[in-house]
Amino acid sequence: MPMNSTLLVWLQFTVCVVLIGVAGVRLSRYGDAIAAHTGLSRNWVGLILLATVTSLPELVTGLSAVTVADAPDIAVGDVLGSCVFNLAILAMVDVVYRPGANYAPVGAGHILSAGFGVILMASVGLALLLSAQGLVPSIGPVSFASVLILLAYLVAMRMLYLTEQRNTSAAAAQFPDMALKTALMGYGIAAAVIVGAGVWLPMVGVELARVMGWSNSLVGTLFVAFATSVPELATTWGAIRIGAVDMAFGNLLGSNLFDVLILAVDDFAYGKGPIFMHVSQAHAMSAITAVLMSGVIVVALAYRPASRRGHIGSGASLSLLALYLLNASIQFFQGR
Repeated sequence: MPMNSTLLVWLQFTVCVVLIGVAGVRLSRYGDAIAAHTGLSRNWVGLILLATVTSLPELVTGLSAVTVADAPDIAVGDVLGSCVFNLAILAMVDVVYRPGANYAPVGAGHILSAGFGVILMASVGLALLLSAQGLVPSIGPVSFASVLILLAYLVAMRMLYLTEQRNTSAAAAQFPDMALKTALMGYGIAAAVIVGAGVWLPMVGVELARVMGWSNSLVGTLFVAFATSVPELATTWGAIRIGAVDMAFGNLLGSNLFDVLILAVDDFAYGKGPIFMHVSQAHAMSAITAVLMSGVIVVALAYRPASRRGHIGSGASLSLLALYLLNASIQFFQGR
């Protein structure tokens, strides 16, 4: 493969990352402004408004991967790799958030989000392992597991909404120096940029796998997942900078719930049979890792660690980083 072709693919990948990142970093400011004008809590804005838009790259990339690029491994790897990376972002934030451990000031309602994350991602792991043995029935070309995931997501959103309604102590965002019309317009423009880059990304991913000699599952789990998680990274950093820690947690945990829903959407769009039967079993490792990491988040939010290990981060955050690196290593050596 000529060197200039390899460089061109990496350049295209970099452009996708930059476009998604620039648009994503603006979302926290627009989301905070919308929260202030509507009186919504930062927790709910992060969970629904920001999480949905910052997950648009995974949605658009997944649909493009299973339809245009015919690369289901990239779609599944992108979703599960993003879930793992999103939880690692919480650990990165803890390392740089010097006022204190970032688990201490957040609302207890996030425990419910993380708990539903455990249920949904464990369901995906089971679907992957059992589908390989032909033990999961299908409804036409769609796995029955996808139907259950869709129902579980709707139950999760209903319970989270009811919990938020009862939580009268949830703090609303402070009124910003931005008109609601400006915030909504900026929000829409940023979302459009993310969608455009998301359509382009899976084609770049397939070409990247080809020129580097890597598997689609590796490229999807590590590289495409990183690119589509740039909005979560940028938005979380932006939220932390304005002191909206609840928004940051809501964004990341809500994104993981929405990402798992995207797998069901991809299955409905694939059309060649249940998607869990047409992808590498290496994805089960990512699902199991995401379950373990979500469990760590549940424990951390219940225990509220305030001390740092070696002045770096809490034990929970170091555990999250270790699990992320373990999964990345396994995926890399399996997919080379």
